[in-house]
Amino acid sequence: MADPNQPKFPPRTLHAEVPSTLPVSTRVEQAGRRLLVIAADRVSSHPLPQMGKFKVGRGDEVDLRIDHPSVSRDHACLHFGRNNEIHVSDSGSSNGTRVRGKRLKNGERVPVVAGETFEVGSALLMVQDPFGSEVSKAPSAGGAIDDGGIVVSDRAMTSLYQLAERVAKSTINVLLLGETGVGKDVLARKIHAMSPRSDKPFLPLNCGALTEQLLESELFGHERGAFTGAVEMKMGLLEAANEGTVFLDEVGELPMSVQVKLLRVLEERAVRRVGGLRSKSFDIRFIAATNRDLNQAIQDGTFRSDLFYRLNGISLVIPPLRQRIGEIEGLSERFIEEASKRAGRARPPTLSPEALAWLQGYHWPGNIRELHNAIERAVLLCTGDAITVDQLPAAVDTPTGAPTPTPGGAGPAVAAAVGAEDDDPERKRILDALEQCAGNQTRAAKLLGISRNTLLARLDQYNIPRPRKR
Repeated sequence: MADPNQPKFPPRTLHAEVPSTLPVSTRVEQAGRRLLVIAADRVSSHPLPQMGKFKVGRGDEVDLRIDHPSVSRDHACLHFGRNNEIHVSDSGSSNGTRVRGKRLKNGERVPVVAGETFEVGSALLMVQDPFGSEVSKAPSAGGAIDDGGIVVSDRAMTSLYQLAERVAKSTINVLLLGETGVGKDVLARKIHAMSPRSDKPFLPLNCGALTEQLLESELFGHERGAFTGAVEMKMGLLEAANEGTVFLDEVGELPMSVQVKLLRVLEERAVRRVGGLRSKSFDIRFIAATNRDLNQAIQDGTFRSDLFYRLNGISLVIPPLRQRIGEIEGLSERFIEEASKRAGRARPPTLSPEALAWLQGYHWPGNIRELHNAIERAVLLCTGDAITVDQLPAAVDTPTGAPTPTPGGAGPAVAAAVGAEDDDPERKRILDALEQCAGNQTRAAKLLGISRNTLLARLDQYNIPRPRKR
């Protein structure tokens, strides 16, 4: 007898050539944009339009019917626009539509990219766009690479992306290191898109955003009745991402108990749901990211060294924005164009030379994320043809704990972006930070806005003896 709690995905006449349910391991070969629906132990695949709306729900008036109690009759809608733009909105559902862990308000539209999952009730959905993936692999004209949040023109970043492309072809696990806001998630998606797994799921998990029990449930899944509130069986990310990539963001925030279980899963290459008896093998590429110094965390006893070695097949360090001054103009232009579209402006404003100089002279402790927010605000305030300095946020005009920007960008942030032979100001900053922190390298690194590993590399670069704590 069929399990009444098992989600059903009835075949649609229009899509009769596509099986209504496919095993998770089945490779979807049909060309063009498709929607994968992951629920329980099954995946259904459905063709999608290139433009327009695509409604999802349990009723008869939707484009894709998911017959499951957690799905409302008119639950959610996908919106497809020009330039491969994809948005998801909630249609007033009972159990919610979630994108990147956030429940959407009724009518709220949030952008998603191909390969990114979102939740409709208890079902996991993902848009696949093989053609779009191939387009994203190609560098833009002029030798710069434009990757939806990282504009690669700086020599160090170009080298980093070239290395990332080589790494992507392998199966080695990758550890991405860098400050908050530098674009670790963007690089993780790029590695997946450049890999042989690009047509398989890319499933991200923010390890610092969930409780211990929810982390275990998200990673490993659970059986019905495994704990209070487990009213139905849930497939974990490690099962759903089979043959694809799992991105563990903020991996340094994993509780020790979850670290132990994740290590065992990595060693055995098999996962058992919480409350389950049977293990299932998987083939997954892991990409982890953190802004923490994991070596220091290991010394402090908050991160397991054996898990670190499992995840750290190769480390890629993304430099902070203050060391990539040459990319600020390109990033700003991109953000201006995007913000102008959202604001309904027919012509995006330009960036005045004075405003650009201020942006290039700022320390950017929040990196690309902070620049994005600054430009978003400036576009809204700008009523003319060009963004001026007085339309930039007060945090940029008079930053706290950072050098005051100077016209022309002739400040410490610029010195950090040039070669070692011109880096005497940075050497002085490092010495000043060590002096303020009484030789404590971890505290000095935090003061400088870099990781401890980066600080140690700078000490060697400038022939600064490693101090003893006083």
